[in-house]
Amino acid sequence: MAKRAINAATSDAADKKSSVQSLAKAFRVLEAVAASEAAMTLSELALASQLDPGTTHRMLNTMIELGYVERLEGKRFRLSLKVLDLGFHAIGRQDLRTLSRPMLRSLVGEVSEAASVGVLTGADVLYVERMRAGVTRLGVDIRVGTLIPAATTMIGWCILAILPQAELERVLQLESRQRDFRDVATPADLLEQLATIKRLGYALSPSRISSGLTVLAVPICDQDGYPVAGISVAAPSIRMNPDELRERALEPLRNAAKMIARGLEASGGASSG
Repeated sequence: MAKRAINAATSDAADKKSSVQSLAKAFRVLEAVAASEAAMTLSELALASQLDPGTTHRMLNTMIELGYVERLEGKRFRLSLKVLDLGFHAIGRQDLRTLSRPMLRSLVGEVSEAASVGVLTGADVLYVERMRAGVTRLGVDIRVGTLIPAATTMIGWCILAILPQAELERVLQLESRQRDFRDVATPADLLEQLATIKRLGYALSPSRISSGLTVLAVPICDQDGYPVAGISVAAPSIRMNPDELRERALEPLRNAAKMIARGLEASGGASSG
């Protein structure tokens, strides 16, 4: 029994060492705010989260700066509507993944080696689903959860191309969270490229992050024409030139995008990321 207790204590110590205690405290405060129907004072939140007032105050200030908590008159605090985005985005992306899988599976094979779906999150594209025809690695190993700067990927281009102008300008001023592709320069004529993509309705180009691949992408739009995601196929340039890829894959890709958009609309799960 003593040995088991020592092992348990050692395990608990290791778990604490690998966790971020300040983050855990922040979530305790956030959960305390969320648990109350009425706005709470600092002292009430400190008591509910079992933290001292100074720590609670710092956590609240951080969450206010991030937009997840609002400060009301009378020094009371409540959740902001931004918190809903976390849940809605998670639900929307889960629906997007579920809807995308059969569509992506139908796109890989004879024409393309890989098919992907991604959403815009800040300055980056988050890959939420991906299918490959085989186990052979294609250039950069893109997986579900990979972040790539939107200005360097065809999915990003086809989404950026049809964003409202003010939103496009805002996104292009943001800094990417992905450091692995910082050396891939944004093309000087990006805006001209985006204008062409908007006119054509698709992006087609040699991959800017994987040599030897040609990528074709189209946006997935909601009923208002807003790009909630993008879908792409990739094929080795040595086996298929851009014109051949467009001729053989564009219509299937567009049909897949329409089917996913309809599914998202029916499920209520469309999310811009």
